[in-house]
Amino acid sequence: MSKIMSMITKRVAASVTGTSLATAAVMLLLAGSAAAQSPPPPPPPDPQADKPAENPTLAFFKNTELSGFVDTYYAYNFNKPATPCVTVGGVADFNCLHNFDVAHNSFSLNMAKLALEKKPTPDSRGGFRVDLAYGQSAAIIGGYDTAPAAVNSTIEQAYLSYLAPTKKGSLQFDFGKFVTPAGAEVIETKDNWNYSRSLLFSLAIPYYHEGVRMNYSPNDKVTVGAQLTNGWNDVVDNNSGKTVAFVATLKPTAKVSWSVNYLVGPEQAIESSPTRNLFDTTFSFTATPKVSLMLNYDYGSDKINDSGVSWQGVAGYAKLSPNAWFSLVPRVEFLKDGDGFMTGTSQNLQEFTLTAEFKHKDGVLMRIEYRNDHADTDYFIKETDEKVRNQSVFTIGWVYAFSSKTP
Repeated sequence: MSKIMSMITKRVAASVTGTSLATAAVMLLLAGSAAAQSPPPPPPPDPQADKPAENPTLAFFKNTELSGFVDTYYAYNFNKPATPCVTVGGVADFNCLHNFDVAHNSFSLNMAKLALEKKPTPDSRGGFRVDLAYGQSAAIIGGYDTAPAAVNSTIEQAYLSYLAPTKKGSLQFDFGKFVTPAGAEVIETKDNWNYSRSLLFSLAIPYYHEGVRMNYSPNDKVTVGAQLTNGWNDVVDNNSGKTVAFVATLKPTAKVSWSVNYLVGPEQAIESSPTRNLFDTTFSFTATPKVSLMLNYDYGSDKINDSGVSWQGVAGYAKLSPNAWFSLVPRVEFLKDGDGFMTGTSQNLQEFTLTAEFKHKDGVLMRIEYRNDHADTDYFIKETDEKVRNQSVFTIGWVYAFSSKTP
């Protein structure tokens, strides 16, 4: 605009000598009028102006992770048992003391699972998780509950979450059914080092709880929490008491993790049920990117007919990974069940497992495993229903896992 006025003014000044002052004044007035009528330059475009509002349904699914896996296996028991050791949830266990990998000389579906999870955040403090499971493992887990197994075996977890506002750290509450904090191993095969579960996982700890839990993390090195639940594997409480749990996890460095759990409460389905205690701790150490070590210890106690009973055990693991697609994992453990509370027989047990894992980058893994269990009594079943002290099982497992979450 200023350039236009300057040019017009110069022209007017140049023409003053050849025209009258009146004519020059008229020309200046006309120039000012034209300049006043010139439109101002348009404002810069707003990048948000043409952006459509986000669909609430799409926003919900964008913040919700869909994950799952399919887990199948083949197992061969060299004792060739003709009858199962026990039947739980309608599933016959031919590999005594094994948990989930229970079939002999058969291809089997261990578990197929789908999970939906929306984690609470400071921008959206409500959340939830639902895990739907099907297969032998789901049926076995549901078989230990007092609730109808047909319903309970399909829902591994189902809880809602709330992230409370805090000045420092993270404080989260969960309400519903959730897996136990105890143990070095979990229900999902893909998240363990071996294919078969340890004696401690199978016998010394619960699978899940129904109730409320709280976890507080002041920083990324410490997490402490507490739980108030119905008890061990109880969607519907089997007595009038409740179980309390205290949990803590310390991660002083990226290579070290130490968790401690203590559970106390009445667990038997009788009036005036005695108190059960469980102390569980797991220590893991990543020595190098190719060598990891882990140790798990459990001690539990209860009462039967006013007589105290107890059990305890320890499991040691080593994971050797020379490259990204192969790992070799030996596991050794000992379990003392002198009162027969866990196994029904007063005995001491030990097992050795050697697992070779082959992992593909697209979520497929295969594990080849040899496991030997030994008891100091005649406990394991042979093909003639004879009882012996040893059992050896060869297993090949295949797992495919997926997630909608971007790595």
